[in-house]
Amino acid sequence: MADLGFTVDDTVDITDVNCPVTFVKTKVALEELDDGQILQVHLNDGEPVQNVPRSIKDEGHEVLKLSDNGDGTYELYIRKIGD
Repeated sequence: MADLGFTVDDTVDITDVNCPVTFVKTKVALEELDDGQILQVHLNDGEPVQNVPRSIKDEGHEVLKLSDNGDGTYELYIRKIGD
């Protein structure tokens, strides 16, 4: 695994749900973290990869990286920014 330059504190897999539940599950996972911690989100191509990063930014959190796994899924890395 490549060095990301940061440490992942928690991971959530939202490949089994559809929008808007993808964002809801991501938001709930972020609420469990402390400020500055990093969440890794495993999500599908299409609506989830288009909508979840945008919604996370709208909530004030920082999208650190979005990586294409080459199999129709992505890894999204989010730093929680204070509530």
